[in-house]
Amino acid sequence: LSNLDANLREEMRFEIRRLHDEFRITTVYVTHDQGEAMVTSDRIVVMNAGRIEQVDDPLTLYTRPRTRFVAGFVGRTNFLDGVVRGGSVGLAGRSMPAALLRDVVPDGAVTFSVRPGSVGLHDAEGDPGVAWWLRGTVVERAYLGEHWDYLVRADDGGTELRVTAPPVRVLAVNDVVWLAIDPAQAARIPAEVR
Repeated sequence: LSNLDANLREEMRFEIRRLHDEFRITTVYVTHDQGEAMVTSDRIVVMNAGRIEQVDDPLTLYTRPRTRFVAGFVGRTNFLDGVVRGGSVGLAGRSMPAALLRDVVPDGAVTFSVRPGSVGLHDAEGDPGVAWWLRGTVVERAYLGEHWDYLVRADDGGTELRVTAPPVRVLAVNDVVWLAIDPAQAARIPAEVR
């Protein structure tokens, strides 16, 4: 479908899905377009260098990727490296409660996949019992019509996160903001096993 214009491509995704549902036949559809795969599939197989990385339904694949490759390949994501120790998660120079995570995470180094849409932008720090909060500065912005795409550099100087925000949330480069990360939507990426 890559040779079609954007509107027709979207219509064809749904038409493929409709035909699949109507005729109830097993179909194998090969694509590099993650949007096509998400719309047309009941189960998706993500392959990397000839190896199967993960087989799951679209929602599970997106929200609970099992490898760093899958997290980065299926949609956009931020990777946050930290350390879990004694009920706390150290991220970007701050300590936050590990109890907010949806799963128990053992002590030690950890990487989380955090989708840009699950990070909120605020003018002040909020309740630490609800979200993980990082202070940062807007370093890039792009208006994409349906949303803003911001790149925010945390105060630790090394952590950068992509954040999507509604069109009414207009920020300028160099604005200082607070990022609210929903820990329930932070997917822990297991250490790679080869």
